[in-house]
Amino acid sequence: MTNILIIAELAEGKVKKSTHSAITFARSVGAPFSILVIGQGAKGAAADVAAFGAAKLLVCDDAYLVGPVCERFAPTVAEVAKKGFDVVVVTASSFGKDVAPRVAARIGAGYVPDISSVKVDGDKLVFRRPVFAGNAYANCELTTAIKVVSVRQSEFTPAEPSGGASPTEDVALAAKDPAADRVEFIGLETAKSERPDLGEAKVIVSGGRALKEKFAEVLDPLAALLGAAVGASRAACDAGYAPPELQVGQTGRVVAPRLYFAIGISGAIQHLAGMKGSKTIVAINKDADAPIFQVADYGLVADLFVAVPELITELKKAT
Repeated sequence: MTNILIIAELAEGKVKKSTHSAITFARSVGAPFSILVIGQGAKGAAADVAAFGAAKLLVCDDAYLVGPVCERFAPTVAEVAKKGFDVVVVTASSFGKDVAPRVAARIGAGYVPDISSVKVDGDKLVFRRPVFAGNAYANCELTTAIKVVSVRQSEFTPAEPSGGASPTEDVALAAKDPAADRVEFIGLETAKSERPDLGEAKVIVSGGRALKEKFAEVLDPLAALLGAAVGASRAACDAGYAPPELQVGQTGRVVAPRLYFAIGISGAIQHLAGMKGSKTIVAINKDADAPIFQVADYGLVADLFVAVPELITELKKAT
């Protein structure tokens, strides 16, 4: 029987909600799973995932595991993975994409990144992942004894607690990797915002280069009214109209909110790869031939500088 190890990601002493998508993956396989809560403050954070039905909560709390320095995490994750687990899973966040290949290399495991679904075929697991910027999908099988995968948060609905409390077991820190001594953790600067994180937002208002210097002036009132996160195309970020952390697309964040506004975004293939999984897409663009309209559920051919303020006015009337 398959036995799954989920690697929890911590931030500010809590388990990030992105980890819940990895739990959904494990539940979809229908196999027992354990959760490794690793990092400084892990003992306190373990309570965040105690009620999700894990066979065990494995906790490694050590001051050495500070910051997202995956050279420090990989040795311990690899040692735990070798203790009876068949699949190691992380969410495809920047942390997950950093630690997963390091773990795979240490234990000689095959690695499939960024999967969108999994199918159980007898005693095999078939992983589906996007290729060619999401224009095609590949089905992958791993033949190694232990398999390592990262799952797209946008494709696996975050799991909800199932009740009860999983037993907890402490895990010792593995022998340190000499490579970690060559990496100095200076600090972590994160953008503080009252708005939800892009990866967890139910509504996202995204803008393109057409907004120019009025990017925030036009989008912020709509986002505030809807309680939405703000996103941007790569062109808007490259032009300096929006900060890089707002980028949605193949080389930015991959999102799948319930409602996605694409305002002044033409719909380049790289952007579509990051948002076309959204449940409902609303596009506003003055170019009727813009590719974004091919994926939009609702499209408005109009000047965004006129249409967005009018939309805000009508929404205020409705509320």
